[in-house]
Amino acid sequence: MAKLEIEPLSRLEGHGKISLIFDDNGKIKDAYMQVVEFLGYEKIVDKMPAEEVPRVASTICGVCRTVHFNAALKAVDQIFGVQKLPKTTKLLRELVVLANHIEDHTTIFFALALPDFLLYDAPKKEKNLIGLMRVLGEDTIKNILEKRYSAVRIVEIIGGKPVHPAGAIPGGWGKTLKKEEQEEILKRAKDCIELGKLAVDIMENVLLKNEIFLKFLNSKDFDIKVNYLATLDENKNITYYEGKQYIIDPDGELLASFTKKEYLEYLEEKVYSWSYAKFPYFKKFGWKGFVDGKGTSLISTGPLARFNMGFYSTPLARKAQERLLEYFGKRIVHNIFAYHLARAIEILNQAELIYEIVSKNDLTDKNICAPKGEITKEGVGILEAPRGTLIHHYQTDENAFITNANMIVPTTINNAAIQIAIKRGAKFFFKEKSINDIKENDLLKLEICHRPFDLCLACATH
Repeated sequence: MAKLEIEPLSRLEGHGKISLIFDDNGKIKDAYMQVVEFLGYEKIVDKMPAEEVPRVASTICGVCRTVHFNAALKAVDQIFGVQKLPKTTKLLRELVVLANHIEDHTTIFFALALPDFLLYDAPKKEKNLIGLMRVLGEDTIKNILEKRYSAVRIVEIIGGKPVHPAGAIPGGWGKTLKKEEQEEILKRAKDCIELGKLAVDIMENVLLKNEIFLKFLNSKDFDIKVNYLATLDENKNITYYEGKQYIIDPDGELLASFTKKEYLEYLEEKVYSWSYAKFPYFKKFGWKGFVDGKGTSLISTGPLARFNMGFYSTPLARKAQERLLEYFGKRIVHNIFAYHLARAIEILNQAELIYEIVSKNDLTDKNICAPKGEITKEGVGILEAPRGTLIHHYQTDENAFITNANMIVPTTINNAAIQIAIKRGAKFFFKEKSINDIKENDLLKLEICHRPFDLCLACATH
């Protein structure tokens, strides 16, 4: 038995590797995606004052920092007995989450994913934005970068900094907006809408007409039929900051719905010694291994789960979703490469949501802090991160110092499905090859199979 490794993995956040196992005849036998870094934030925040946790949790990742910040802050609100947030506070928090989604989705869709297909046979050093200029044109790439900056700028205006927000106050927000800042956000929102339109246009007229992409999208090998987890509002529309969590089975049948601490009834985590990232699964079905299909206990979350479970509430995104549903001819899509398609539509949806919030509300209200109550000693914050449903659960002592922390992040929820994708991808690419016939560029192509999930391996080992 022999082994090949792809290490480090390219074009993702964090550090991991893929291990390929071959039998005695040199034929592919198995494959695993292993997370080999460890951060340990569940222990880092131990004994920390609860009010400090959101700022620290935001440093888990420099990319999805506002979602960790806000999930932790939602939990801390509960710990300090906050009953209801001021309207402006809630909207400001929601805005930084939406803006963070846009900048992250833009990175994964344009810079990380498109080169897999539009530059399929190009050398490794050319599979980047610079290489994409040959396909999409220099002006298009410049436009993407300029419009993406508007999302980053919205985070900076509201959060105080472009990377890790500074405004963590239990029951409130640490920075009021000036009139001119709200006006700038509105202008930036228009830029983001144009970015979303461009993403959808490239999705429909470039990606869905690309022979390489269609080869994978139409392959049954990459139909991974698992349960799906997402957050929806009372109208079953996709929502990102606040809503109720739902789990459906591969056929769309409802398995569970929950909020806050109720997640413990439905999610359990499996641990394997070969990866620092855990494997959450649907608790009521029990762990059944890396097996998909009806009755599986495995769960996926993120853009495709949201697409499969709900509808976009904004007009342009809804029309794009309807066109894509018509393209597939079915309500639930299991092919993992459809993650890229849903991600493009979400950029537009989130930009439209930002514009709606900023154009319809006065965000300069200085009433942005709610009164605190008795320390409850427990809080659970749940929202949608770019990669999917994110859970922060904290318990404290009577002085609100952390005594226990549990973080379940989207990449770990997707971890089992990622293993299936890598195993199937290895057989898809290498079933006709011997270990001695596999070249470096062959190995790099296998990474196409993890990219739809937009891995964040720093988050995964929190």
